[in-house]
Amino acid sequence: MNMKHLTVCILMLLVSAAPMFAAGSPEAPLGSEDNPIIWSFVPSGETERVSAGAQQVADMLFDKTGLYFKTNVATEYAGVIEALSSKPPQAHMASLATFAYVMAAERGVAEAVLVAVRYGSPTYNGQLIAGTDSGINTVADISGKTFARPDALSTSGWIIPMLTMRSAGINTDKDLAGIVDAGSHDSVVAAVYNGDVDAGATYVDARTRLEKTYPDVMDKVKVIGLTADIPNDGVQLHPSLPAEIKEKIIKALLDISASEEGKAALKVAYQWNELIEKNDSFYDPFRQVLQASGLSVEDLQ
Repeated sequence: MNMKHLTVCILMLLVSAAPMFAAGSPEAPLGSEDNPIIWSFVPSGETERVSAGAQQVADMLFDKTGLYFKTNVATEYAGVIEALSSKPPQAHMASLATFAYVMAAERGVAEAVLVAVRYGSPTYNGQLIAGTDSGINTVADISGKTFARPDALSTSGWIIPMLTMRSAGINTDKDLAGIVDAGSHDSVVAAVYNGDVDAGATYVDARTRLEKTYPDVMDKVKVIGLTADIPNDGVQLHPSLPAEIKEKIIKALLDISASEEGKAALKVAYQWNELIEKNDSFYDPFRQVLQASGLSVEDLQ
């Protein structure tokens, strides 16, 4: 082979190899160390506590499935929904409260698989709270007052309490002196306790989370109203997850929630006592509440 032919052969090899190098190495399989399954939480309480409990559960999941998980705690529900909606998804699992889940399900980016059990029930209630000396004794008394909520998409901290206030004749868009997004249920209680706002809403009974910090919180912050039953938060999976991985995650989480070590970690993260299997239909009664109010998911976003 003369020099001219050799040069042509080398150039052909380089050209044929170029796409291989341009494309880089294939993406690592989902659930591998280089491409972990991302589980997004929201801070129902102190972010550090939620994060610590979530990581403990992720470590247990790895032990049971051999899959790698990365957890994060978003600042709000909307951020988790956007992560699920990204292409490709920036979150593959989530722990959303009822309204946020219904919104994500309508977008086609989340499927309910597990629901938390607290105090023996897969449902819970929201509560409207006020300072004991605030002069607020009924839901109707909140009109004209400042109000704290954990998040604009919080089911027990805003959506259902907002519908409750509207039922009491309060136009929440006009009749409240101000609305504060406190960031968590704990922070709503603290805001009412410290007099930063007149009233607020949380899950029942978020006051107990602050008893170590504020020993008299149960005396200084009173409950003035309860909401209807609300489905608990739980675990939702992105529809794009392979069926085999979904099955592994569900089985592992059920096993974890049945163990003493797992129960402890779940309690630290979200005060979950147990996880049980529930699909999307579990949320239909909540959808009916929205329908009866004349409002839609889009109206409340």
